[in-house]
Amino acid sequence: MHQASNHSRNPNNGTASLLLAALEHAWTTIRTRHPDVPDVVLVIASGSEGKRLNLGHFAPHRWQVNGADRHEVLVSGEGLQRGPIEVLGTLLHEAAHGLAQARGVQDTSRQGRYHNRRYATLARELGLDVANLQPIGWTATSVPTPTASAYASQLEELQAALVLWRRQEARIGPSSRSRNLLACICPCGRKLRAAHTTLAEAPILCGACQAPFEPEEPED
Repeated sequence: MHQASNHSRNPNNGTASLLLAALEHAWTTIRTRHPDVPDVVLVIASGSEGKRLNLGHFAPHRWQVNGADRHEVLVSGEGLQRGPIEVLGTLLHEAAHGLAQARGVQDTSRQGRYHNRRYATLARELGLDVANLQPIGWTATSVPTPTASAYASQLEELQAALVLWRRQEARIGPSSRSRNLLACICPCGRKLRAAHTTLAEAPILCGACQAPFEPEEPED
């Protein structure tokens, strides 16, 4: 784990160290182009949650570095096999959350799962293409050709460093299927569990209040 900084790239031959240095260098370049993006502690770790895979996250105020507050950006080890453009896309996706944090913009809800239009605006500011993916909003981001060209040097460095990735952990047991169902609630308080794909097809309406069931936010 290292703080993203303006320091030169790590010259040692450790593959993980070289990869982390390449990720940090890419983050520093993003900050140079977009000064509102905050400094972070960048971490490579598991993104596996059963059958679900988180490719990355932005977690505010997770670290103290020499007495200074730092946010955390995690890059999933399981997502490294996607290649340099997709990994850069993860960094830019999380940088958009960093912009929201720096500017006091509420860009997500439902424990960070739903990405609203304010998030989409910030992601486009960073050069990403953004698409709506129901029921989780404007979370589908990708790196278009002009943005990839602008980060050509960083992509080349990532390509050379992406020689390792983490295997995804598989959840075994009869409860794995039910864990993939979302707990949903309607305005009158009735509850059910449904798959993401079922919710994406069409709203599920409550027979009592005629309002749609929405994913329930878990309690902290």
